[in-house]
Amino acid sequence: MYCISFKSNKFISMTGTIGFIVCAIIIFFAGKKLSYYGDVIAELSGFGKAWIGLILMASVTSLPELVVGISSSAIVKSPDLAVGDIMGSCAFNLMILAMMDMFVKKNQNIFSIASNSHVLAATLGIVLMSIAGFGLFLNFEIVLLPWLGLTSLVFFIVYLFSVRLMYKFEKKSIAINNEEHSKPVITLSQAAKWYALYACIIIVVALFLPHFAEQLAEQSGLGKSFVGTLFLAASTSLPEIAVSIAAVRMGSIDLSVGNLLGSNIFNIVILAIDDIFYTGGHLLKDASESHMISVLATIIMTAIAVIGLTYRPSSKKFFLGIDALLILIVYIGNLLLLYNH
Repeated sequence: MYCISFKSNKFISMTGTIGFIVCAIIIFFAGKKLSYYGDVIAELSGFGKAWIGLILMASVTSLPELVVGISSSAIVKSPDLAVGDIMGSCAFNLMILAMMDMFVKKNQNIFSIASNSHVLAATLGIVLMSIAGFGLFLNFEIVLLPWLGLTSLVFFIVYLFSVRLMYKFEKKSIAINNEEHSKPVITLSQAAKWYALYACIIIVVALFLPHFAEQLAEQSGLGKSFVGTLFLAASTSLPEIAVSIAAVRMGSIDLSVGNLLGSNIFNIVILAIDDIFYTGGHLLKDASESHMISVLATIIMTAIAVIGLTYRPSSKKFFLGIDALLILIVYIGNLLLLYNH
């Protein structure tokens, strides 16, 4: 009996690991395609790459977080996996932004060639992350519905305000810097159809991630907070990785930066959606306080990005600029603190 039980546990562990890896690979390659069609839509629609990155790219590349969050809240009923995935994804996205500095020209810094409009997106992200921190820290909640608090409503309001503000700012920037670009051979409707196809692939595959992540947490003994923040967040951020690398290689720096910073804004709204589906209580209240570590680390990392976008260093002495290097150090510190906690 013991031997059978041991083999069964080993098989479950291998199934969880293999399933997790397969889902991650599919999400990565589907997300890579989004960068091309997102760039086409930005060119043909005239909305601008920074705003397309913030809204269209960010919302689609954050679909895994949305699906995983709903699945973790409604099916698995694990607030730690749901919150850990979001907080971990926000920190992971900023780590990706720092690593993107390696893919730009040797004598240039990614923060020096990105648009100033990203400062606004980064600052709005800090505001939303701070509200989430209050939701985790305070031991009370103003209840609107038995399973929905005021914090979730504030997330929606601030997000809609952010979208409107960024749209108006981006239109002003396009009017001032009106340049002619060669039009892609594909039409806008064709690009939208392909974009929707790969978005659907990401949604379907992301449905299975929480199940495999829970198996990893139970078999490894690392705990759901750590697994949600590291493994689940990394896998659901694979579209951001694929899109960002492809966008930088195409020279669409603003599409890449806008996607990553916009994903962080959209991720906080996902917390509110997760709270709606989590009928067992209030999501942030039932989640572990250890997520505050990721909240504070993400705020610091975003603040460093704002400094880089404002100061705009002209060059980098190492393989990474000093600002990107600091973001990477804070991210590693975040994982170490969370693991020890």
